Amino acid sequence: MLYTRRELAALALAAFPASHLLGTSRLAAVQTRPNSKVRGVMIGMNVPYNFGGRTMPIDDIIRNCAELGISGVELRTQPVEAFLGAPPAPHAAAAGAARTPEQDAAQKAAAEELRKWRLSVAMDKVQPVRKKFEDAGILVEIVKVDGILTMPDEVVDYEFQLAKALGARAISTEINVAQTERLGRFADRHKMMVGYHGHATTSAADFETVFGYAAHNGANLDIGHFVAGQNTSPVPFITKHHRRITHIHVKDRKMHNGANVPFGEGDTPITEVLQLIRDNKWNIQATIEFEYPVPEGSTRMAEIKKSIDYCRAALA
Repeated sequence: MLYTRRELAALALAAFPASHLLGTSRLAAVQTRPNSKVRGVMIGMNVPYNFGGRTMPIDDIIRNCAELGISGVELRTQPVEAFLGAPPAPHAAAAGAARTPEQDAAQKAAAEELRKWRLSVAMDKVQPVRKKFEDAGILVEIVKVDGILTMPDEVVDYEFQLAKALGARAISTEINVAQTERLGRFADRHKMMVGYHGHATTSAADFETVFGYAAHNGANLDIGHFVAGQNTSPVPFITKHHRRITHIHVKDRKMHNGANVPFGEGDTPITEVLQLIRDNKWNIQATIEFEYPVPEGSTRMAEIKKSIDYCRAALA
């Protein structure tokens, strides 16, 4: 069928609203992507820990983060390895529980099976996990590796490679000062920071000892634990050692080993710390670690949202 110029012009005008609507839809999709970076500070989330455990399907983690508007995370390895098809991890013995020789043998066999599996994983298999997060607008900035301090050398190398494949800039793990010298050598070789997570008993001097062992030994400073155990503000420590801090854990606790409480009800100077990071433009993720009891009539997600809103207001 042939059209006159007038008819072609009319068809073009008729098509314009549809294309305009398509553009608006795409723009809306971009605008609805999560964005928790406020004035240069990434408000992050310890996942899936904040959602109630160490394991959760990757898609559920992403869905929860998107619902909360979170665009940066500290991600544990358990969900990633489960996605990749890891065999079950060996069951640790309960504290003080007696174990039979058969149970010990089964645990050792499971540990060896997991070790062999880890060493067989091709890092290109990790890309779909990274893509899932990035397609959702979420950066995996930190990878939390439980138990890395006592892993065999070849598995430690695997954990660093896994973190790099996920796009992370640092690994995190619990602190044991005596064991950080060894891990620091791996960190220096891989040129990737390790943020050691301190608890209430971890002092500034402990962290400074760790820093002395390796250039890539750093701190995942839990500001709530620091206040509760050291009975002082973490601001001077952060100011002095900000180059070594991979991320902070944001929670509110009271001094003298006080309880975890909703943000704003404890002694932790959350607002002062967040504004310190903001004003100095330091690359330190402010990672919410949700640990206070969920009040009756509320939900975990609702309380996490309140914590995020508190941090957003502090940075505004």
